[in-house]
Amino acid sequence: MTNPRLISFIARSKRRLEILKLLKEHELSQVKLTKLTKLTKMYKGHTSRTLKELSEKKLVICTNPDDRSFRAYKITRKGKEILKQTKAIIEG
Repeated sequence: MTNPRLISFIARSKRRLEILKLLKEHELSQVKLTKLTKLTKMYKGHTSRTLKELSEKKLVICTNPDDRSFRAYKITRKGKEILKQTKAIIEG
């Protein structure tokens, strides 16, 4: 199922695309916010805001939302599908 709006939402931001790619690469484990910040070389605030945007679109989930200091994230099935479709369009 193609969702052009979500594909456009991801394609318009290198940050969103990069975070989805990283979460896909590490899908067998939960990735902590601090690790994503280091891997993306983004400020913590930018990483956090991007994760919130992706979470609102149900592309990622926070696996421990009650732990404010060590939040961990995983890509959802929907996130994997949108990532795949976005990469196909971007990479041609």
